[in-house]
Order: sequence, then C-alpha cells, then structure tokens
Amino acid sequence: ITRMRFQWDWLCLSILIISSVTAEIENEETLDADVEVEDFDKPSQEADVDRNESFLEVVYQTPKPTGEVYFTETFDGVLAGWVLSKTKKEDTDDNIAKYDGEWEVEELKENKMPGDRGLVLKSVAKHHAISAMLTKAFIFDNRPLIVQYEVNFQEGIDCGGAYIKLLSSSDDLNLEYFFDKTPYTIMFGPDKCGEDYKLHFIFRHKNPKTGEYEEKHAKRPDVDLKKFYLDKKTHLYTLVLNPDDTFEMLIDQVVVSKGSLLEDMVPPVNPPKEIEDPSDKKPEDWDERPKIPDPNAVKPDDWDENEPSKIEDTEAVKPEGWLDDEPQYVPDPNAKKPKDWDEEMDGEWEAPQIPNPKCAAAPGCGDWVRPMKNNPNYKGKWKAPMIDNPNYQGIWSPRKIANPYYFEDLHPFKMTTVSAIGLELWSITSDIYFDNFIICSEKEVADRWAADGWGLKKLVASANEPGMFSQLVTAAEEHPWLWVLYILTLALPVGLGLLFCWPAKKTDEDIDFKKSHISKPITKEELIQERDELEDDEIDLEEKENEDTAED
Repeated sequence: ITRMRFQWDWLCLSILIISSVTAEIENEETLDADVEVEDFDKPSQEADVDRNESFLEVVYQTPKPTGEVYFTETFDGVLAGWVLSKTKKEDTDDNIAKYDGEWEVEELKENKMPGDRGLVLKSVAKHHAISAMLTKAFIFDNRPLIVQYEVNFQEGIDCGGAYIKLLSSSDDLNLEYFFDKTPYTIMFGPDKCGEDYKLHFIFRHKNPKTGEYEEKHAKRPDVDLKKFYLDKKTHLYTLVLNPDDTFEMLIDQVVVSKGSLLEDMVPPVNPPKEIEDPSDKKPEDWDERPKIPDPNAVKPDDWDENEPSKIEDTEAVKPEGWLDDEPQYVPDPNAKKPKDWDEEMDGEWEAPQIPNPKCAAAPGCGDWVRPMKNNPNYKGKWKAPMIDNPNYQGIWSPRKIANPYYFEDLHPFKMTTVSAIGLELWSITSDIYFDNFIICSEKEVADRWAADGWGLKKLVASANEPGMFSQLVTAAEEHPWLWVLYILTLALPVGLGLLFCWPAKKTDEDIDFKKSHISKPITKEELIQERDELEDDEIDLEEKENEDTAED
C-alpha cells in the first residue's frame, strides 16, 4: 500500500509540473484574465484563407470600405493628400525644433504581403509631422465615432509614440503649419518611454463658461501592454466613442479599457459644486496636535542623562594567538619602483601596503582593544510622556463655498468637430509602421476593414510562427527557471515508467511469510509420537469424567 501511495504521489507531481509548463506558454500568448473580448463579426470572405496554407499563397487586395466613412488610407497607391509640416516645434532648441523627420511608404520588414504597404517613420531622434484632411468632417451628434489603424514597432521601441491626433475644425487650419500646439479634439494611440507603456485617449473639453479647453485623460488600462511594443507584430488599435458618453479602447479587437466620459476621465469633465474658500485662514490659536507632552510629568531622580549608550566590555579577554607586535598592513615585498619614478618630482617612493600575511592565520594583529557593549544603565535624554491633548480641535480645513466656475456638461461626447488627422511624433527608434486608417460610425464597416487588412497580416504572421520547440526555447530564454521544469517534465515519464514497471524487490518479511506457509515432510516417528499424545489425552479426559460422576 505504501509503495502504491508513493507511486500515485509521483504521478500527481508529474501532472502538476506538466500543467505548469503548459500554463506558462499559454500565458505568454494571452492578455490579462480580466480582458473583455468583443463579439466581432467573422472576417470577410477575402480574409477567410486556410491557415494551413503558406503565406505565399495569400492574395492581398487593397481593403475597400463597405459603408459610409469619413476617412480611409491604405498607403498602397500614390501618397496623395498627405502634407508634410514645414514649421518648427516651439520651446525647443533650434537644432532639433524643425519637423524634418523622414517618412517612407514601404512594405513590412517581416511577414510582408506583395502589394501591401504602409507609412513608415524613418528618422531617429527627430520630430515628425504629417497630416491629411478627412473626406468629410465628423460632427459629434447622434452617431458613434470609430477610429482604427494599425501599428508595427518593427525594431521594438525604446522611447517614442505612435498615436494620432484628430485635428479640430477651424477656418485657419493649415496643414503645412501642423505642429504640437495645433488644436486637436482627440489624441489616441500607443506611447512608450523607458518601462512606461501607455495607451493614450485624450480629448480636449471646452469649458462652457470660459470657452477655454482642458485636456481630459482616460484612466490607464489594467492590462499589461508590454508585449504589443516588443513582439514586432502588427497590432490593431481601435477607439469607439458612443453618443451615450461611453468609450472603449481595443487592441487586436480585444477591449483593454472602457468607461464613461463623465466618470472615468482625469481630471473630471465637470468641476465640483463646492470648493475651499481661498480667503479662509486658519486661526492662530487652532490646535491640531492630537498628543502633547504631559505637563505634570517629572523626571525621576535616578534618571542619569550622562550615561553613555556604549561602554567597554570589561569581561572580554584577548584571544589566544593575538599578534600584538604585527601591523595589519605591510609594504608589498614584490613591488618595485617604476623606472620612470622621479624622486624630485614624485617624492620618495614607497611600496604599496598589503594585508599582513601573518595576520591571516591569527585572530588579529596590532594593539588589542576591548570591544564595546550596550550600557544597561543608559536611558538617554528624558522626555515627558505623551498624553491626549484636551484642546485638540482636529485638522483645520478651509470652509466650503459655492464654486463660481461650476458647470454641468451632461454630454461631453458633443466635442469640437474634427476635419483632419495628423501624426506629430518624436522617437529614438525608427521604422514605426502605420497602415489602414479608417474613421467611420458603423462597427460592421470597421470590422470588415480590419478583416481585409489586419486580419490577413495576422494570418501571415501566424503561418510564420516558430514551432512548439522554438516557442519553448524562447520562453525559457525569457524565464530561465523554465529549464528546470522542462528537465523534470522529460525525466518524470522515464522515472514513472521504471517505478511502475520495474519488478519490486522482495523484502525479508515477504520471504519469512512465504517460508512459514511451505509444507514440511513428516517422518514416521513423528506420526507415532503424535498418535500416542492423542491417546493419552483421551485417557485423561475419561478419568476426569468418572471422578465427576462418583462425586455426584
């Protein structure tokens, strides 16, 4: 029984280890468990390609919108309508202020499809700015706004952004002078510097009282965004704004953040009804101390503040073998004066000091000094104990007054009309790839557009994914402790096979048990002796019965 229990314990352990390895590989490919997956439509027939086929057999066709749109761009043809900025960035050194970063239209470096091209940021540590007018302006009324585009950090990303700006409509909007201060309505997209991975959603809200604009930032997603910046794959970024003042941000058609324009923006759209009175001052006699020294406390007579915290340990004894006459450091006997040493310029040469080799085998060298120990009589400077403050009034705060700038905007969705789209970026990493921009109001239109563009890219990338062995090696390179699990996973089946199938060694108890049950041959003399003993027992029994009868 013990042996069987031992075997089952090993079997359960092997299952747990194999499950751990499987779970680790799956975690590398899965978002946070709290991510909500949107119920998107199935890809279009053009994107419904057999995944077992080679990516070379995928026939790419430039996506075409299937409904009403406000803007689309695939970069597959002539780059028409896009305007490079000719201005400079304000409040920046002149040598880097100019928007002279280069853009190119080219294919992906990896997982490319013939005929599919995108807009690529090419320059390092330069400001880039390019923009285009929408086909028609988007007015925030009773229709959703859907903004969607693709990004691929082909070289990873150290520090830089890949966000877009939807520029506000105005009579003086000139795309040749598009720069960081150009008014925008919405900013959306990925941004990263150092280990700070962001997905921006910012909108500029107009104060109905003052007419001034203030940026409102969506709260950070709870999802780990790191892999989207480092895996060198094309990812689909989508922003959905609804007329009911809700929003969603999606990556690869998976919701990574959602909320309300009224409740989940920082700072809030609507200011507080009351504010602290700026003219209110704290009274001079206001007591905020919850505890005070006891005014009635007196220092004890035996309290000696002059006692030191450490004293010499008088019970300490110098260790045997202590070398009093040996210094801790001696001149290096192997050191030689440099040939270019000039005693007039450099002074008298002295060999460098090294630890005294005689001290290595001894408990110590030099003058022995008794160690210090804590002084049991030390009390330190006397302080009166603390008691509750009878005059405590609490922490003072200014009184509240009505906010003179209070307003209530119940529908912040009604933002400033958008008439252009722009990329105004700075990056120290090049080859950031943008593709397949679309601005529309219908989810089905955005889904079909994604299937015909990003869907094919994802299909090609999946076909070119390394096999399971390569994925295991890659995972172990990122998490070296996985090698231990791999070795255990390979060794356990062999060990379990030997454990269950190898013949069990016979124990001494088994041998003794079997020996006790083996029949022994009986001799003739032993049979006669056993018969005589039985007859004697019968005679004794008859005599006892007769005696009992006579007594009765």
